[in-house]
Amino acid sequence: MSSTTSSLTPTAVVPVDGPVAPRASHVRRRPLAFGDVTIGAGGFLGRWQSVNRDATIPHVLAQLEAAGTIDNVRRLVGLSDADHRGFNFVDSDIAKTLEAIAWEAGRVPDDQPWERQAQELVALLAAAQRDDGYLHSLYRGDEVFADLRWGHELYVLGHLVQAAVARARTTGRTDLLDVARGFADLAVRRFGPGGQVGYCGHPEVETALVELYRLTGERSYLDLARSQVDQRGSGVLGSGPFEPAYHQDHVPVREATEVAGHAVRQAYLAAGVADVVAETGDPELLAALLRLWDSAQATSTYVTGGTGSRHKDEALGDPFELPPDRAYAETCAAVATFQWAWRMLLLTGESRFADEMERTLHNAIRASTSADGTRFFYSNPLQVRTDHDGSSEFSPAGRLPWFACACCPPNLARLVASLQGYVATRDDRGVQLHLYTDAEVAVGASRFTVSTEYPWDGRVVVDAGPNGLAEDLSLRVPGWADPAAARLVVDGVERPVVVVDGYARVSGPASRIELDLPMPVVAVAAHPRVDAVRGCVALRRGPVVFCVEQAGLPAGIVLEDLALVPGSPLRTVGPVAGVDAPVAVEAVVVHRPASGGPLYRPVGSGVVGTPGVPPVERRLTVRAVPYHCWASRGPGAMRVWMPVAERQ
Repeated sequence: MSSTTSSLTPTAVVPVDGPVAPRASHVRRRPLAFGDVTIGAGGFLGRWQSVNRDATIPHVLAQLEAAGTIDNVRRLVGLSDADHRGFNFVDSDIAKTLEAIAWEAGRVPDDQPWERQAQELVALLAAAQRDDGYLHSLYRGDEVFADLRWGHELYVLGHLVQAAVARARTTGRTDLLDVARGFADLAVRRFGPGGQVGYCGHPEVETALVELYRLTGERSYLDLARSQVDQRGSGVLGSGPFEPAYHQDHVPVREATEVAGHAVRQAYLAAGVADVVAETGDPELLAALLRLWDSAQATSTYVTGGTGSRHKDEALGDPFELPPDRAYAETCAAVATFQWAWRMLLLTGESRFADEMERTLHNAIRASTSADGTRFFYSNPLQVRTDHDGSSEFSPAGRLPWFACACCPPNLARLVASLQGYVATRDDRGVQLHLYTDAEVAVGASRFTVSTEYPWDGRVVVDAGPNGLAEDLSLRVPGWADPAAARLVVDGVERPVVVVDGYARVSGPASRIELDLPMPVVAVAAHPRVDAVRGCVALRRGPVVFCVEQAGLPAGIVLEDLALVPGSPLRTVGPVAGVDAPVAVEAVVVHRPASGGPLYRPVGSGVVGTPGVPPVERRLTVRAVPYHCWASRGPGAMRVWMPVAERQ
């Protein structure tokens, strides 16, 4: 039984802040209060939040029961005689779900259908907590903190803390906060000044400890987060079965020059480092973060925003190692990248970080959940072959309702429930809009609505009513957009689109702002060193990446036998049956059957010959659908990168 005191009644905690709430002045942008933005139910993100609330969160709660995850905790207090089930980090799935419930309580405060269930889970966790604050459903005796490399205890603590912070901020309740602080205080005693040198093999606790400091003002939490960052790279974790780089333990963070190792671990570590920088202003750590970001974006990120090209160790792989069919691109890595990008945006104010949030959100993250919110991808390939055998969490051809390692579904639930916390920021000059969606924004003396069909239509309308804006408003002009083609109309008068640091700023008491970003279909080629897709292009419209599926092809046509016709037009067309998106992309392809024949054949003797191409059977038009919708019509072949036909 925990020795801390929990409360099921509201406390003095002010429920205003969202997921990230910097205390210090080392950031260029500050998040708005959580209640300052309300995402409209009719827009793209609003519909996603509704599905998350109505389907995903209830589904996750049911699966936690069915999988025995909650029974793992019940057994500690004599309420279950079942053996422990699942991995040693499954407690974190309970915490992530509690965090999702907390953000929903802040999003819809007048309707909290899971509050009683949340209270029961919190009471269960409090009852299972040891008197010294330790809380873990598997380790109880000598195993406690005995294996920092693989034990995940501090990782579990991190998610527990984030859930507790969210619950305190959105409801004012400190019951879970009492539990989390008991465990965090133990970590401070164990690993703080004069204590054990060590850090978790799976970074995540760093960002959580900083947020706990921000909520409580207790400096020891920030100090522990910073020491965990500074110690990493000393080799304490050892190696086996993977090398130290897997845990980002091969080099001190301050000396790191490129991303490495397990993709989720790398992004969570970077997010935690960014939080430390936000509170300390450490320039050396900021420089390291910028190097890591540039490395990830220049050499190790898929066109969808996904990261991680190796299945064996869920790792990033070598620079430019981005095979589409072997893309691991774990969902949690995309969520972690989004969180890292947000913190970099706050630190620097640079629009490139908002651009990456947008790309990742609309592609890698959105693809991870079915339209009905109850089936998920764990890994996210960019190509599935026609003869793909079956579907699993590691090699999918379709989404699954749950996984043996179920870290992704509750991670998605908590992110989607908190999306309004990432829409806008402010600084001394005004407000900045980063993610476009239907929304109502109320910050300071400014009140305005945002109306848009984004990401399907690039027209964004801001209506501030007859009183107009009380301060400057900056609208992001995405990196994919052509500023010369954009239009900006303020109170009926067209103005030049002047883009400074990625934003078009409108000054003065404007009442109505219209920003129009044309969305032509663009064929995108990869860097030549990404040899896995050499000779191929991906289709993108606005922030959305498209793919071609076997499900949309005529009978007898095999996806692998198609190639885009160079110079042929790319057109935006209406929706495709069975796909939850209002637009598709139409492209002309040639069908060159390649069945039969030897696997390898000589094409030159003594000289380099040309492979040649099969004869053209016919041309046809195909419709590519948004990547995030793939497998909506059932499992089957799919590819993002389409070869471009050689001219005959």
